[in-house]
Amino acid sequence: MHGSAGGVQWLVGESRAMRGRLAGRSAVVLATLFSTVGTAMAQQRSPEDVLGDGPVFLSTVARLAVDRNRDVLDARYQVGVAEGQVSEAWADVYPSLDLSSSYTRNVAPQVSFLPAQIFDPTASEGDFIPVQFGADNLWNLSVSAEQSLIDPRVFVGVGAASRFRGLQEEALRGRSQQVVTRVRIAVYDLLLAQEEVRLTENSLERVRKSLEETRAMQEAGLAEYYDVLRLEVELANLEPNLKRAENRRSAARRTIASEMALSPETVFDVAGELARIDLESFDANSPANRDILAFAGVDVGEGTDVMEFVSRGAVRRSDIRQLEITETLRETEVRIEQVDYLPSVSAFGTYGLAAQQNGGPDFFGTNLQRGSTKQIGLRVSFPIFSGFRREARIEQREMALRQARTQTDIAVDQAEIQLRNLVDEVREARDRTGAQRLAVSQAVRGYEIASAQYREGLASQLELTDSEVALRQSEFNYAQAVYDYLAARARLDEAAGQVPIVDLEHWGNGDGGGH
Repeated sequence: MHGSAGGVQWLVGESRAMRGRLAGRSAVVLATLFSTVGTAMAQQRSPEDVLGDGPVFLSTVARLAVDRNRDVLDARYQVGVAEGQVSEAWADVYPSLDLSSSYTRNVAPQVSFLPAQIFDPTASEGDFIPVQFGADNLWNLSVSAEQSLIDPRVFVGVGAASRFRGLQEEALRGRSQQVVTRVRIAVYDLLLAQEEVRLTENSLERVRKSLEETRAMQEAGLAEYYDVLRLEVELANLEPNLKRAENRRSAARRTIASEMALSPETVFDVAGELARIDLESFDANSPANRDILAFAGVDVGEGTDVMEFVSRGAVRRSDIRQLEITETLRETEVRIEQVDYLPSVSAFGTYGLAAQQNGGPDFFGTNLQRGSTKQIGLRVSFPIFSGFRREARIEQREMALRQARTQTDIAVDQAEIQLRNLVDEVREARDRTGAQRLAVSQAVRGYEIASAQYREGLASQLELTDSEVALRQSEFNYAQAVYDYLAARARLDEAAGQVPIVDLEHWGNGDGGGH
């Protein structure tokens, strides 16, 4: 019976730990219940009540998504199910009490034939007398109680249920992280689409203005018809581009609305402008852009020790923690099979009351014949041999435990690789924003020079068009670089297990970084 002594010692500690956690279970159940009820009530509110008037800040959208998202709500229900399983497991620790009662009417009471010599010694051998057993009316009442004193599987089962609850709570954290990350990237998508719409509209306005000026110059004989034709072609190309940008903006809105459990046709805008975000000076940004920059969990500036960051981030990840909890569940399964070698002891007691009466039934009457029984005792069960079934099951559980440990090791290695890649991606996007910001300032200056020279007749319409295209492209490239930087930071926060709202109630350090 290998593992018996260790199993008893572990069992005592496990039972004490389980009883220590019992006091906090009610509070967790109530918190989960109120959170779920509050979420259900919040989902019944109208879009106007949820979003308010005007553009919505990123932090507001993320909070609404965590409160209303159906994936998060489903995970909360799973936590509630796990709480119920813990309560169910504890039911086997508490005593059981059963009450049963019955009434029987003997329409034809049982009759047995006994030798007559039992009642009359002078009777002839072979004579029998009919004897009726039981009266016409029978009442029975019994109360039984049983308390488990030593049952290793029960206490280990309670521990397994508690660990499963911990797994579901961690799964809730992981799904909340995923929702916040999805919402962040969807908001960045919407901001990028809004930026594309704005830049395309600006280009349309500049091209229309240039077209009007060129037509006037052509009528005055200062420009060729070919210059007018080129601007008309450029205008015709920009108009469908605007439509495509507006479609992308609508698609991003639908994604965000779905995350917040709103109608896909809900129309709203997100506050902020990617093309005007200043990554070098946090205070130089608008309040909406500061909210975007501050909504971050980790900072990987040049002074960050990447090795230490990767090692700390890997153990904070929700998927790693879920795998680690799964390991403990597999260990508990091994314990359950091992403690099957140990005996179980329970105390029991019964009280019985019987009454009978002939003739018509007289419920609660005083002329009934009554009798009672009382029993108390101990029941001991000790497994001896089960055809090597336990040994085979222990071996299976141990293999499953080793498999879980291997999966955790693989996940940790992959997490470290992902974290290193994301750190490089964040830093590359940050460097690219600096170069693109310089390109925007140069493109603005180039367009101003080309416009002035064109009005003076010193530059061709082709040069003006090229400068306008370069300006539009450089502005969008800067917005794209900022988008890449913010999206990479969102994925990095999730990979490092430090997502705003879910893991960090207060975030941001004044320069767009996280604590």
